[in-house]
Amino acid sequence: MANTLRLEVVTPLEKAYSDDVQMVVLPGVEGEMGIYPMHIPVMTDIKPGELKIVKDGQESDFAVGEGFAEITPTHVTILTDMAISVSLIDEHAVEAAVARAEAALRQTEALSAEEIATTEANLQKSLIQLKLKRRGKSV
Repeated sequence: MANTLRLEVVTPLEKAYSDDVQMVVLPGVEGEMGIYPMHIPVMTDIKPGELKIVKDGQESDFAVGEGFAEITPTHVTILTDMAISVSLIDEHAVEAAVARAEAALRQTEALSAEEIATTEANLQKSLIQLKLKRRGKSV
């Protein structure tokens, strides 16, 4: 249809989302990027953040990690290392992951540069999940 585009969100483990949608907002490295049908072709990197999907007037949110997006007039394909629907985020498990990462980063002398980078990336993804899960809750 001319008023929809096909969205595919793929991680190394699964196809996290696949459907026709009216609009997508993705977390590009240079800021949020709104995509409507008939968008010009673009390839862009994405950073950890919120993926907003509008389908039938309803918004769905996903926490996504690093990756890239290919945009055509009729399709958006996102390849990312993480994509989790906000409704599936386990707040307590994510809080525990944040605590583990923060504890590890306090002892950087015991970690290699690669371990520090991986831990920081995992912390960033966990913080995004917490932010999205807690949005709308009175804290």
